[in-house]
Amino acid sequence: MVLRLSQLFLRTLREDPVDAEVASHKLLVRAGYIRRAAPGIYTWLPLGLSVLRKVEDIIRQEMSAIGAQEVHFPALLPREPYEATNRWTEYGEGLFRLQDRKGADYLLAPTHEEMFTLLVKDLYSSYKDLPLSLYQIQNKYRDEARPRAGLLRGREFIMKDSYSFDVDDAGLDASYAAHRAAYLKIFERLGLEVIPVAATAGAMGGSKSEEFLFPTEIGEDTFVRSAGGYYANVEAVTTVVPAEIDFTNAPAAEVLDTPNTPTIDTLVDAANQLAPRSESDGGAWTAADTLKNVVLAVTLPTGERQIVVIGVPGDRAVDLKRVEANIGSHLPIAGEIGLEAANEEDLKKLPWLVKGYIGPGLSLDQPVLGLEGSSKVLFLVDPRVVSGTSWVTGANAEGKHVFGLVAGRDFSWDGVIESTEVRAGDPAPDGSGPLETARGIEMGHIFQLGRKYAEALDLKVLDQNGKQVVVTMGSYGVGVTRAVAALAEANHDDRGIVWPRSVAPADVHVVAVGRGDEIFEAAERLSAELEAAGLDVIFDDRPKVSPGVKFGDAELVGVPTILAVGRGLVDGVVEIKDRRSGEAENISVDKAVDYVVNAVRTR
Repeated sequence: MVLRLSQLFLRTLREDPVDAEVASHKLLVRAGYIRRAAPGIYTWLPLGLSVLRKVEDIIRQEMSAIGAQEVHFPALLPREPYEATNRWTEYGEGLFRLQDRKGADYLLAPTHEEMFTLLVKDLYSSYKDLPLSLYQIQNKYRDEARPRAGLLRGREFIMKDSYSFDVDDAGLDASYAAHRAAYLKIFERLGLEVIPVAATAGAMGGSKSEEFLFPTEIGEDTFVRSAGGYYANVEAVTTVVPAEIDFTNAPAAEVLDTPNTPTIDTLVDAANQLAPRSESDGGAWTAADTLKNVVLAVTLPTGERQIVVIGVPGDRAVDLKRVEANIGSHLPIAGEIGLEAANEEDLKKLPWLVKGYIGPGLSLDQPVLGLEGSSKVLFLVDPRVVSGTSWVTGANAEGKHVFGLVAGRDFSWDGVIESTEVRAGDPAPDGSGPLETARGIEMGHIFQLGRKYAEALDLKVLDQNGKQVVVTMGSYGVGVTRAVAALAEANHDDRGIVWPRSVAPADVHVVAVGRGDEIFEAAERLSAELEAAGLDVIFDDRPKVSPGVKFGDAELVGVPTILAVGRGLVDGVVEIKDRRSGEAENISVDKAVDYVVNAVRTR
């Protein structure tokens, strides 16, 4: 195929779009791949669709290779299946809801678990029908509060989502492993570096979960890695728990007056003045010796607002993303929640929580954190708070703190939660060395869903003994439009995009530069010969356009090979340039086609 720029629906831009923040957004718009239709919603232009379809083709081929079969669901779905799994409510404000003229409720699907489950239930009823893997490549919709970064976080996007159906957990393990291997092949063929990292299941539910992250400074996800090979999203990192301490001989807790010390820094200063410690007793007080009690408000999918207090070492900040990922095991929730620091109105309803001086377990005269039966507020602690550890913390009275409050002796807790920031240098939970942090973009996510959706929608089959069993499921997603953006993010320079050959909109970009008819005729002939050799060609045949503009557009569009027909034609040569390396060679006209074909086939 030859795409002629004189006819192609394309306008390149010299300036960056005013709303673009990241390189991929700027370049995809400037190079004429996409256009903004509304916040987080984009129109795909011919060159963009070419890249998008090539990404989809690679995904389809690898899905077919593991025996997955393609289906296609509507994006507009009825409310009822999502009511059955409670996700109509759980998705909260992130779900696009609408009604038809008769008042029936519908949604624009963010994911299709329910529909896949009901489809299999409708058609299959025996263990002999399983294992089964189905997938689709379909538009998804989420009402992002702040769509950003072009295709990286939009309100409409394309995903490949697949689901496996097995009769038992061993089958699920095999389906999960097959999809994981397929994902690694997909990203390898796309030419996109990804790192599989341990992840939390979040609202999807289930057990095992992994994300495939593309490392980049603009990524919204933070992950950690160790020299010994540990990789995890920060939300899934577990703390190395210290050993419990025998507190038999620990001195009694003591309340001291500490006026004007509502912060950790002022408390540490006061502690070193009021109760200095010798080196043998641990040396000067630090923030790590204090127990900071952070009051959070959780808005449940039902709209109910619940207060939670989390006790953490004073030298650690609370990471709300980690709290959100891990609080589901402590509250009756599943789905999206709201999470923020408690406000003044929240605290007014709990006057015994004295701001700046909150602490667990001092008396039963009033509701107190960490004493069974005395508080209706959920009190959770960091894993470092183990029995026998001694803390300086609030005394639940203005201007007072308690010193030597011992966990397990003076206070207890309702549960343990991974909630604090993960730092570079923290030990890896598998003992593989200190952690380092990095940022990445989530390109794919795989889950062992288990029986959550099958139970909710009554998906059962008869097993070998003729008994009905609930099917176990896996869920596997790849961001297709996000992959296009990530490829542009990973493959660009100051002149434009540099596509990998596997997804480039063409194999070669032929540029006719000059005014003579013979130049355009030679370029025309070479384009036809390249097409006949099986290559996709972009031919810049625009008359009266300067060489500078043509070369600028060629570099902006980012086809891997640029073939320029110009002044060298009088000497029987054309210039062939590798877009990525910038290296250019003069090749005789009669050998140019073979040269380009060889470059494409030896990619």
